[in-house]
Amino acid sequence: MDPYLPWFTLKYVPGIGNHLCKRLIERFGSPEHVFDASKDRLLEVEGITPRLITALRQASLPAEAQKDLDLVAQKGYRIICLTEPGYPPLLREIPDPPPFLYVSGTLDSSEHSLAVVGSRNATAYGLTTTRRLCGDLVGKGLSIVSGMARGIDTAAHEGALMGKGRTIAVLGSGLEQIYPAENRELFQRITENGAVISEFALSALPEAHHFPQRNRIISGMSLGTLVVEATRKSGSLITARLAAEQNREVFAIPGSIHSFKSAGTHILIKQGAKLVEHVQDILDELNLQSRSLSFGGFESGGAEVRVLPSLSEAERVVFNTLTPYPVHCDELVRRLSLTSGKLMAILLQLEVKGLVQQTAGNYFSVKAED
Repeated sequence: MDPYLPWFTLKYVPGIGNHLCKRLIERFGSPEHVFDASKDRLLEVEGITPRLITALRQASLPAEAQKDLDLVAQKGYRIICLTEPGYPPLLREIPDPPPFLYVSGTLDSSEHSLAVVGSRNATAYGLTTTRRLCGDLVGKGLSIVSGMARGIDTAAHEGALMGKGRTIAVLGSGLEQIYPAENRELFQRITENGAVISEFALSALPEAHHFPQRNRIISGMSLGTLVVEATRKSGSLITARLAAEQNREVFAIPGSIHSFKSAGTHILIKQGAKLVEHVQDILDELNLQSRSLSFGGFESGGAEVRVLPSLSEAERVVFNTLTPYPVHCDELVRRLSLTSGKLMAILLQLEVKGLVQQTAGNYFSVKAED
């Protein structure tokens, strides 16, 4: 018999959620022993009722689950169960760990991981800082965990890969439903240099309620969670809250006081999150020994110098006035004492040269390097 059949059967018993599943496994050791347990022994487990015992007695494997097991074998995925050595040890400690994970790639149960999350619509400052920081962190032996979403998540994975390190993506969909679709190539690269994991069935769509649920895995399998950019209502703040509830460290990178995209990170800092200026800030808080490093946005040590194309004097003046944070064109007119028409012509030339990007509402910022 397939060793995973009992796990799938237990997971799909109506009324047996992740909390209760963990209690049952802790008490009886395996799904097989849960199904074989007497009524009296089952009733000793907090949350078990006579109705749930009846559901356990009538449990059977759904056809969809058997299809998943067949597809796992066909596609070369893996399943790692709660009691197996390869299951992330920190994730096992949270109150509601998934009973099993679908895995594409390899998980190393001995690795130290840091979760990195932030805005899907990040600034150039946020993207550049994230890539450089994650590249430095993997060089110090940490793995980077994120959600493979647009923006900061993607930059975190890219930074880890550029640093020749390991990274783990936790999906809010099944492994057969890569989201966002443009990250298919990134999915493959992560699989080859770490793992893409999910608790959801292989064909599960990226539904909205999946993402808060997957966030507990991102924080739960990590020593701490770093928030790079987040608005006041960002989902990244949910991940930070979950990390705190799981007794994990919470870190935040400060941004401009004028940027609403850093309002959430500033709230975290006010609430006690560790302010991060250097890689060493993270290593010290996690009691990991390494030498001090800096990263883009705070100090220039170790950062690559950007090579600019040929610019006219007017283009250079405008470019040097811009920052990774979006600035409204009216503010640029005021700062530079240029007419609106002249400024917009220069900004267009800088866009063509790949140095400047425009966002909604006539805001302009330095474009992040590819």
